[in-house]
Amino acid sequence: MTTEVTTPQICNYGTRDGAEYDAILLVSFGGPEGPEDVMPFLENVLRGKNVPHERMLEVAEHYNHFGGVSPINAQCRDLLDALQPELVEHGIDLPVYWGNRNWDPLLPETLRQMKDDGIRRALAFVTSSCSSYSSCRQYRENIADAQAAVGDGAPEVDKIRVFYNHPDFIEANAVRVHAAIDQIPEERRGDLHIAFTAHSIPTSMSDSSDYVQQLTEASRLVANAVGVPEDRWKLVYQSRSGPPQIPWLEPDISDHLRDIRSTGVEDVIIMPIGFLSDHMEVMFDLDEEAREVCEEIGLNMVRAGTVGTHPRFIAMIRKLIEERLRGKPRECAGQFGPNHDVCPLDCCPRPQRPQRPGGAPRPM
Repeated sequence: MTTEVTTPQICNYGTRDGAEYDAILLVSFGGPEGPEDVMPFLENVLRGKNVPHERMLEVAEHYNHFGGVSPINAQCRDLLDALQPELVEHGIDLPVYWGNRNWDPLLPETLRQMKDDGIRRALAFVTSSCSSYSSCRQYRENIADAQAAVGDGAPEVDKIRVFYNHPDFIEANAVRVHAAIDQIPEERRGDLHIAFTAHSIPTSMSDSSDYVQQLTEASRLVANAVGVPEDRWKLVYQSRSGPPQIPWLEPDISDHLRDIRSTGVEDVIIMPIGFLSDHMEVMFDLDEEAREVCEEIGLNMVRAGTVGTHPRFIAMIRKLIEERLRGKPRECAGQFGPNHDVCPLDCCPRPQRPQRPGGAPRPM
């Protein structure tokens, strides 16, 4: 097999608004960096959500299993360390800041520092490849809330488009899948199955966004790039956390593993296409729980790495920045074209609460 990405379309939809940026902002989810951070972090994540306390304690144990430390902040630092020289090499001489949704460094503190440094307008790269309320619009709301907290003089922030079908993103994922394929005996590679995974979300959220369509397209492009036919891969979901009475995206990865084993599949590659780095939900839900299922049912599992700091991924971030700074053409692979730069007002709305009989909202 060879890694061969679909020829990128050069999709130039006209000039940008001519805005001048004086900083880059990395925006991410955040994670605890010690046992004492775990519960305050989870309280930030779950604030305003009707998640049972027992579920919060269960998730806390996932973090405690790894010493109370999520790898996501360290992975953001690695991303910054890789991105900054890439920008300098291509003549982008702008400071790069970092702010999180749920843990230090929190967005309000970051924007306050940017204001103190005289930053007026920043371009934000959010560590999420596709569209949904939680992976796109909510980050824009987080930025707006941080601007309101900072008050007058808070920098303007424009979000970079989602990149699920950028050819460099597809190539970086394909390289990771190839490395996983190499771990399977050559005589069995013709029958292997790829389970692409993404975070499950409520169907009310997926119905109002292109989340499933975009993840399916990314999976298809990666499968094509590594030469795996359509009948030997599937997009499945992991890390569900909602009440059982609320519909979430399925099938769950564990159920899917049992299903394919029952058809005679002997080797599965799990590729977390919906994640950019090997953070907690990858390490626990896949490397621990999914592997336990595979051992139980006699299925050989190889977990492909996430894009992390692969050079093609870092180059992609730089190219996305250049699109907005310099009006460079917008690259995309596949059939859907590049996503919009500026989200419409009705893009990825907050999901509606389910209704009780009589029309009263049901607590979530």
